[in-house]
Amino acid sequence: MDFDVKLQNFEDMLKHLLTLLMTAAFAGTAFSQVLQKPDDYLKSEFHKNRREALRAEMPDNSVAVFFANPVRNRANDVNYVYHQDPNFYYMTGHREPHAVLLVFKEQQQIRDERLDELIFVRSRNALAELYDGARLGKEGAMEQLDFKLAFEGPDFEAFNLDFSKFDKVLFYDFQDDVRNTREEGDLYDLIEQFKEKVGYKSDDLAIEPQSNNIDLTTLNTIMKRLRGVKLEEELVLLKKAINISAVGQVEVMKAMKPGMSETEIQGLHEYVFKKYQAEYEGYPSIVGAGHNGCVLHYIDNYKPAIQDGELILMDLGAEYHGYTADVTRTIPVNGKFSEEQKQIYDLVYEAQEAAARICKAGIEFSALYQATADIVNQGLVELGLYKSTNPEDMVDPETGRNRYYPHGCCHHIGLDVHDKGDYDILKANMVITIEPGIYIPAGSPADPRWWDIPVRIEDDYLITEEGCELLSGMAPRKREEIEALMAQDSPFDDVVLPELGNR
Repeated sequence: MDFDVKLQNFEDMLKHLLTLLMTAAFAGTAFSQVLQKPDDYLKSEFHKNRREALRAEMPDNSVAVFFANPVRNRANDVNYVYHQDPNFYYMTGHREPHAVLLVFKEQQQIRDERLDELIFVRSRNALAELYDGARLGKEGAMEQLDFKLAFEGPDFEAFNLDFSKFDKVLFYDFQDDVRNTREEGDLYDLIEQFKEKVGYKSDDLAIEPQSNNIDLTTLNTIMKRLRGVKLEEELVLLKKAINISAVGQVEVMKAMKPGMSETEIQGLHEYVFKKYQAEYEGYPSIVGAGHNGCVLHYIDNYKPAIQDGELILMDLGAEYHGYTADVTRTIPVNGKFSEEQKQIYDLVYEAQEAAARICKAGIEFSALYQATADIVNQGLVELGLYKSTNPEDMVDPETGRNRYYPHGCCHHIGLDVHDKGDYDILKANMVITIEPGIYIPAGSPADPRWWDIPVRIEDDYLITEEGCELLSGMAPRKREEIEALMAQDSPFDDVVLPELGNR
């Protein structure tokens, strides 16, 4: 036997020994002992209650199936930080990949028990956990997630459940964007095995999606009703996310100076998020100065030096324990609004206030947009940017949208920044944004003195029976209050980093 073969055998033996040792070490260790987490996560009772609420809405003789989010590759052997599918998290509280949940309308005979729900989770693996951290495993799923019975992913293929006996099999259609890894029972395997079990054929479904008992629409209808109205436990986390985001806006207002980069400003916001233990940003941060602020979803955030006299639009939201805020402030880089900037800013502020005044349970969503559009359109006529409020005088022929106010003004927030929820009638305990905006990019058919003025003011509101509660008011919105705050000293002023030089 040559040296290379001996060396390979020795390395294989060491790997096997390490796996055995780690398995022994982990075997007697409960998941709760190896994973430290904050004590203000949603409790397992919340998620169990949500499964009960789903079951109450499901059709008779049906099963609802939820899959965890895929792992997304960033480059080579590095993945993006994992983020659970919001529906899956809402139903389980589980934050790991490679899992599937089944919720039954009626109890089913599973082995020796009558059960109305099952979860399949990722298998424990000592060597993988050495690199990536502890996994819940089936025992942890029963203990931590409050399931009577749990299985591991590799068990799903041989799991004997006749899906044809159900009148409806409810699930979200697949996007065919899941990688097949070498891990047994991974998400790719679970999806392919499920397709086989239910007789899913994508070509047939595209023509007639409910030609058998497969139902790709009802589950989303139910989830919108459930997630659109927030429970008290959700409001606690959502309000914290909003407060964190508002503090970020306040501290950046004080730190703002000409010459800073968009990236630096983004970093200050996100430092505040992390300081308060927010795990993620709820969406890619938008930090656009001058012309960049006129790009509605600008996320490059790379302008090296913002200029004296520019406005900067900052649309950022902290995600705290799954719940995300969505707060936008537009401020003058030098601390003082110019005359033209004042007029546009005050118009947007007035539009937001008009919508907030009528915002309450029982009002149609569309009424909020109309309240903002009436103010914006008439104001732009008075400023000479529109000839009239006739559609032909306001619509950009290339986009088909209102030229200077091209987007809607309201959306749900929660586990998603554009959260699930119905968009017909407002209901108490919905949480929505009101975010009118005016954007006048260079080259617009307006006097050049208005060019590259972007203004969006976005706040988060809790709907009540009597009105709405402003949740993001910690960050000032009035022009005069913004200017006063920007004159204050910032703790970031004392942070001085060394020059990098050419070394």
